[in-house]
Formats: sequence, C-alpha cells, structure tokens
Amino acid sequence: MHGSRRVMCRAMEGIFGDIFEAVAEAVPDRPAQVFGDQTYSWRDLDRRANALARDLLDAGLSEQSKVAAYLYNHPAFLETYFASFKAGLVPFNTNYRYGPGEITYLFDNADAEAVVFHATFAPLIESIRADLPLVKRWYVVSDGEPEPDWAVNYESVVGGGAARVVAPWGRSGDHILMIYTGGTTGMPKGVMWPQRDLFHVLGAGGNLVLGSPPAESNDEIGRRAAEAGEARQLPGCPLMHGTGQFTAFVALTGGGTMVLNPSRHFDAAEMWSLVERESVGSIVIVGDAFGRPLLAALRAEPDRWDLSSLGLIVSSGVMWSQEVKDGLLEHLPNALLYDSYGSSEAVGLGASVSAAGQAEQTATFKLGDRVKVFTEDGRAVEPGSDEDGFVAIAGHGPSGYYKDEEKSAQTWRVIDGVRYGIPGDHAKVNPDGTLQLLGRGSVCINTGGEKVFPEEVEEVLKQHPSVEDAVCVGIPHEQFGESICAVIEPANGAVDAAEVIDHVKERLAHYKAPRDVVVIDTIGRAANGKVDYKGLQAKAREVLDR
Repeated sequence: MHGSRRVMCRAMEGIFGDIFEAVAEAVPDRPAQVFGDQTYSWRDLDRRANALARDLLDAGLSEQSKVAAYLYNHPAFLETYFASFKAGLVPFNTNYRYGPGEITYLFDNADAEAVVFHATFAPLIESIRADLPLVKRWYVVSDGEPEPDWAVNYESVVGGGAARVVAPWGRSGDHILMIYTGGTTGMPKGVMWPQRDLFHVLGAGGNLVLGSPPAESNDEIGRRAAEAGEARQLPGCPLMHGTGQFTAFVALTGGGTMVLNPSRHFDAAEMWSLVERESVGSIVIVGDAFGRPLLAALRAEPDRWDLSSLGLIVSSGVMWSQEVKDGLLEHLPNALLYDSYGSSEAVGLGASVSAAGQAEQTATFKLGDRVKVFTEDGRAVEPGSDEDGFVAIAGHGPSGYYKDEEKSAQTWRVIDGVRYGIPGDHAKVNPDGTLQLLGRGSVCINTGGEKVFPEEVEEVLKQHPSVEDAVCVGIPHEQFGESICAVIEPANGAVDAAEVIDHVKERLAHYKAPRDVVVIDTIGRAANGKVDYKGLQAKAREVLDR
C-alpha cells in the first residue's frame, strides 16, 4: 500500500492541470461545458485553455503569478483556471458584486498580473486601472457591452486553440490556487490552497458524495471518467464562491459536464427548466437561500417540470433547514440531499445526507475523521457532554492567508503538536458523535452564503449626516439564514431608513447593505469603544419581532 501511495504522489505531482488533461484524453468528444446553445467538448476545453496559457506566458507572467477571474458563470471561468494550472500560475476568484474600492483592494492585495473579465465590468475597471500597475494583460469576454481598446478580446486568444503547454518551471502539487473570502475577521483574504492538499480534501479523485474511493493515478482518473459516462452538473450558485468552484473541480475530475446558466440572476423556475432541458443529474445550491425559492416554485407548479434526471442536490456555505429538505424530497423522492459543512479555509468539516423519509435535522452533521471540537482551554469536547467549543480540522489544508501572517496564525493553530484549521464556528458534540452547529464565534454575518463584517458597513453608515453611531447585527431571515440590521443612534433625531440603506448601496456591494434599520437613543459604547453586539442584536430582534 505504501508503494501505491508513492506511485500516486509521483503520477499526480502536477495535480489539476495534469488531471484535467488526463480526462480530456480519455473523453475528448464528451461535452465539458454547456452554456445556452453553446457546447464545448473536453477537447475544446483543453485546447482553449492551452491557448490562454500560452498567451499568459507570452505576456510575461512567471511562476505563480496571479490571474483574476472577474466573471459571471461562463465557460471562460473554468478555462481560466485550467489555463492557470497548466502554466503554473495562480487563479483566484473575484466577487463581481464588489464596488470600485473593493475591486482595487482585491487586485492589489492579490498582486494580480492578468485579469479575465466580462465586458460589463469595463467601466468599473476603467476607473481603477491606473491604480493597478502590476496587471500585464486584460482579457475582455464579450457579453454585448462595449469592449475597451486597452483589453484583448478573450475569444480571439482562445478560439483557435493551441497545443499542450507546459511552462519552463513545470507543474507542482505545491503550486497554489487562491480563493478570496471574508474569512473569520477583517477584509477579504486570499486563502492559499496548495493543489495537492485541495485535491485530497475533495476526494483525491474519488467522490465523497457517491462513495467512490480515491484514485491512484491519472490513468485511473481517465479510465474512471470513460467508464462513468456523461454526468451533468448545474451550479446554481456562482463559480466565484468556494461552493460552486470546488464542486465543479470534483465533477470535472470525474469527467463530468458543467451546465452553466447564461442568466446572471437566480430564478428558481428558470433553474428547474434548465434541469429538465439539459437532463441535469446534480445541482449545487447554497442552503435555504436557494432551497426555499426552488421549493416554492415546485409547490406552485408541481407538474410543470420533468425532473426525473435529477438524483443529487449538494449544498454548502449556509444553513439548509430540515423543513426545506423535507419539502424538496416530497417533490424529488428519488434524490439525495448532500449538506456539506465547510468553508474556504476548511473543507470536509462534516456532512449530512438526506433521502425521502429521513431528512437530517438542521445544522446537524457527521464529523469528518480529521475534525475535533475544542474548548477554549484546549480540551477536546466529549460527545454528549453539553459543552461547546470551536471546530477544528487537521491534515490537508491551506498554507495560510496570502501576505497576512498575523491572521494566518489566528486561523491555523497548533494544538497538542497538531496543526488545525479553525474557521471560527462553535458547536456541541451530540452523544452519537454528530456535530450540532451553534454559529460563528465572531460577529461575522453570513447572509445567503456571503460573509459580511459589521465594521465595514458601520463605517459607511457613520458617514451619513443623520447617523451619529451605528452597529450592524445579524438577525434571522427565512431565506438567507441571516440578514443585516443596522442599529443606529441618530445625529439629529430623525433617520430615513430607505435613504440610509441606499447610502450603503452606493458605496459597497448591495448584499452588504442593511435590510432593516432600528433607531435607538444610544449605542452605549464602553470607554474602550467596544459595544455589546449580543445585547444590540437582542434589541433589534425584539423591535423587529424576529
């Protein structure tokens, strides 16, 4: 067995670039990506990624240079990642909801040297481009909007394809990809995932959901892909988020076909229609934020769609309630619901699987074999003890946050000689060993899978003339898990809630804007400037009857 592991390590040394090439060789004519009326085979995906890799290298990018994917769900997203893997570069995601200041911060922090973007973002980029001198190459993906003359047309680069590309420095499992996330504290940070570690936590060529074991060589991955037949997956969530991105890697490693929705806004009826039209076998969602609208559409028109092809719904990133799971299974009795508990920093914390008649309780997960729950004084929480603690995962994981040693030290810590990733969640361990998730230990607000840090929104709120002081708290929301409520101390006795909300939307991504505003006499800050977040949250819930 040890010999087999050594062979596996050698054969998979380059990881995702080599793996996807092995799949392309095994099933060249199988569809790899479907986008509206466009279908790209695995041969197409391979050759288009080669062409982009070649152009990136010719533009002067070097080993582990950073490449931004500033894109809606589109074939160019996964092509950009594949090209980066081939060339030994570092692809990273861009939240397309960010405003100019946030995008500038992101690209500067990442040291971006190339950006692939949809044309609709050109005006925003134009306003900040002078502040990003490291970027050597801008690639504009056509979408009907005007294309700037300072960018090269993406299709003109990749459309003709190219022969296989290997950079002078080769490929390595130590090469990273970055996924930018709010993390557990502060501004967005680049989580550095060595490809070898990410490959292992995503199943090492196997499939954690379907129970298939890890593969031991690229040849085996190709053989499995050929034997498996075509399996179509539809990411309902954005590929820019870890949930959509990582599940896509698993599907592609298995030789799957990604069905991408050309629509840029989630619509439940539209998604069900796409499942029916494209005979989709699995969909990827983000908890109740997607699950509730999808269930409402089925209840409104239960006989509209033929969903017999759908056998699996995967979710991660936010709460997926038992109520919604039960409702979906009433309409999809042959489907499995896989609820994955994890984050951009910690993949594989836990999971629950529900089938008709046996939906798991909300926020209850079977612990992964590398996961423990520790009390604040470093003791492992005993099952059934009623103690709570922080969730920690050992083994394969990120190397840290890019250019942030201080925050890396807070999230990855050594306990009893073992390095653990600690994403910030608190939990209890039930008598049967399952985990009962309690919530985030910090004041981070998770709204529909988006992490929002109160301090950022509070600073914008306090710029409004009617606001003397402000605190943002998360309150329960049926669809999004949590929504943002602004608790405001007025400057002059009157606060127009709609005006204040619009003020935030003009300066930050819209999902960071409060949905509710509660006005109180005083925030009640202590002498050191700290506030009682829990007390203010309770007050907001009382006022709003939540």
